[in-house]
Amino acid sequence: MNPTKLPLIDADELARRLPMPRAIEALERALRAGLDPEADVPRTVLDTQAGQLLLMPATSTSYVGVKIAAVAPDNPARGLPRIVASYLLMDAATLCPTALIDGSALTLLRTPAVSAVAVDHLAAADAERLVVFGAGPQAWGHVEAIRAVRPISSVGVVARRPERTAELLERCRTAGLPAEAVPPQAVATADVIACCTTARTPLFPASAVADHAVVVAMGSHEPTAREVDSALVAHATVIVEARTAALREAGDLLIPLRSSEVDTGVIAGNLSELVRGAVDVAPRRPRLFKGTGMAWQDLVVAAAAVEGELGGGLGG
Repeated sequence: MNPTKLPLIDADELARRLPMPRAIEALERALRAGLDPEADVPRTVLDTQAGQLLLMPATSTSYVGVKIAAVAPDNPARGLPRIVASYLLMDAATLCPTALIDGSALTLLRTPAVSAVAVDHLAAADAERLVVFGAGPQAWGHVEAIRAVRPISSVGVVARRPERTAELLERCRTAGLPAEAVPPQAVATADVIACCTTARTPLFPASAVADHAVVVAMGSHEPTAREVDSALVAHATVIVEARTAALREAGDLLIPLRSSEVDTGVIAGNLSELVRGAVDVAPRRPRLFKGTGMAWQDLVVAAAAVEGELGGGLGG
């Protein structure tokens, strides 16, 4: 392909090409077709003066892709995004570029879409009360995604910054969802709890979570940071994107593992096994989905956006 004619897919174009429900379905179809998350190539993390540089390559039978993401913790104080990323999609047979995609927008789409795939297989069919920790773009993405798979009728927001909280509440209300700021204790009445923060320590005690609730923890990919406590990990049915990634990066699991509060058997299954019905989801205990973000997810969603159809050629 002539590089001067390479399609450039920005955030608006990505949303037009692939609305959230279609992104969720693309991921589901790829997993059902046999995609193995455990075979994903580990991300490369390079520490820099300003933060971290992440390189996330992936390949399938039809496409090869790589995301270059920069995480700069001080950027928000400068009025800049905390995460800045670009995604290059290439044809698998020729390695010629197919599209250049706004990587930040891609992340903001695929991350909640992955969570929604898990929620769709873990939450009660009538789950309607959602509590979200955080008020940034991923918080709204998770509202949108979880609403696509469950009949959410109200949203509680737990966040530190009043102005960001107000923005998220208004966005929910504009979308027809009653929403209010709530304290962390509101998890007691939640059917689904979405943790979308940069917290380093647990956001709430496990004892506050209802036995039927689903908790999504996706805010961290660092071994020393977590959003949920060890008691929840020990008590819940734990699902991960992939065991390899979780045991390498997920502080929510690695911290209790290091202290011997749990062992690796606490992981009931990965996302592929969950989608295929190969996980025994125990009744009368919470369900925990821990996500760190993986390269195969970017590739599936990027390819679906370029093809204009769901998951073509991504099963291998």
